[in-house]
Amino acid sequence: MHTGDMTIFHLRDKVLPILSQQFPADKARWATRADIAKAAKTAVADYLTQNKMELNLLDQRDLVTSLVNGFIASGIVATPAPAAPDAKDGPPSLPIKSVIPTSQITGNHELEAPLAPPRMDIRNSSRGSVDQAKLVLQPIVLERIDTSAAAKMSREDLSRDLTGLIADLLIEKKIQLNAAERQDLVTQLLNDMLGLGPIEPLLADETISEIMVNGPKQVYIEQKGKLTLSDVQFRDNAHVLAIATRIVTAIGRRIDESSPLCDARLMDGSRVNIIIPPLAIDGPTITIRKFSKKKIMLDTMVKFGSMSPQMAKVLRIMGRCRANILISGGTGSGKTTLLNALSQMIDHSERVVTIEDAAELQLQQPHVVRLETRPANLEGHGEITMRDLLKNALRMRPDRIIVGETRGGEAIDMLQAMNTGHDGSFSTVHANRPREALMRLENMVGLAVANLAPRAIRQQIASAVDMIIQVSRMRDGSRRITHISEITGMEGDVITMQDLFTCEVIGEAADSKLTVDFKNHGLRPNTLPKAAYYGLDKQLLEAME
Repeated sequence: MHTGDMTIFHLRDKVLPILSQQFPADKARWATRADIAKAAKTAVADYLTQNKMELNLLDQRDLVTSLVNGFIASGIVATPAPAAPDAKDGPPSLPIKSVIPTSQITGNHELEAPLAPPRMDIRNSSRGSVDQAKLVLQPIVLERIDTSAAAKMSREDLSRDLTGLIADLLIEKKIQLNAAERQDLVTQLLNDMLGLGPIEPLLADETISEIMVNGPKQVYIEQKGKLTLSDVQFRDNAHVLAIATRIVTAIGRRIDESSPLCDARLMDGSRVNIIIPPLAIDGPTITIRKFSKKKIMLDTMVKFGSMSPQMAKVLRIMGRCRANILISGGTGSGKTTLLNALSQMIDHSERVVTIEDAAELQLQQPHVVRLETRPANLEGHGEITMRDLLKNALRMRPDRIIVGETRGGEAIDMLQAMNTGHDGSFSTVHANRPREALMRLENMVGLAVANLAPRAIRQQIASAVDMIIQVSRMRDGSRRITHISEITGMEGDVITMQDLFTCEVIGEAADSKLTVDFKNHGLRPNTLPKAAYYGLDKQLLEAME
């Protein structure tokens, strides 16, 4: 039987006596609105079941609201406003469940609501008004909606329903917000329920390249290479931890006291690092490295002044003639961006296997197999390392292997892969100069294979790596390629190198931007025979003129 011609008011009159039986006079006097709403939900569900009736989600919500208002209007309930919280206690915290993804809330789990909040007359600044209204209304919203049903709704549909509910609650609580503030409140509630809470606007801003959450009250952003403190804040440490948990659980990882640090990624491929107490003393810390939605190509980097046109031409040739390339640089210098740009030179007929701790490479080729490491489980078993994936990749018939970042024992496996027919492989390493990159590579191999002589390690490196590209983030915030260096062989126990291009700072403009000179050293490339094999030797020589 459908409700059809039965109105909400008729149903209210039917269910109200049932609700009244659950609250004798002595009990009703001390009942909060949350208590009544919870009982009303149960009474409505029981009545509909007993009478084999169906009622959609919105009508159920309206019926519960009507029941609660009618019950209170009857005069039975006296709900005194609770005393204001002590100033030293700060604003009341929302239930932690309010920031758990709705997709993880199933069944009829009820969210505890605080005592009936005091009525508010908000006439302060717009931002403060919305924040205060959110503190009051969010627990009530989460109590009145069916979270399991909300999890199945699109953001647009849920936004429409929330807008109507918020309008009713603002009237009910006598809170004054204008239209823009109401929309802002709905957006914040949606971000908490479906997104990443307060940092959702920062993720949507394409001018922001990095987001650094240092506890609940300090969120820094990087724009145009400069760090600034944003006005974004979380409620408390629990709020930050809930957002961190939402990020890692989306990719099957965990963050807790037994595993207090984690590398993860967002759905758009942005890299995330999370570390929580007891390792992070001042509260959970989240660092998000965003990637531009626009494809960064070598031509784009030339336009931005990251390299010269001749350098870009040489890198295109090196990518096409399957040179083994190591990209070196410091944190945030643009290594992964350059790696993505170089990967566009890979022929679409090649099979590419990528290996990363947290998958973030954005290759455009049709035949790409992406592999990602896995941390150990709660019992300390099941870990899959970069070395495990590299060894497995060799059995997958790859044409090229791309290692997102070489940082440990996988260095020896990568060098062996480069030396055994997998030309054109790329990787990145943390180092400040090309020579330091070779030293780091040597040290990593030495740690993995203790009985290998230093000279043998250097011979492996010299025969495997063709080119080192050094990238740097300069003091004006710009990222530039400072060295394109070739490995030419061995002299005694020393790996020999030559710089094809270097970048020199020659001054500073009025806008504090550095002016640089990309110097072409005019040397004959050591990779010329490899370029000749692919018919690219003439173009390579022209680029070096």
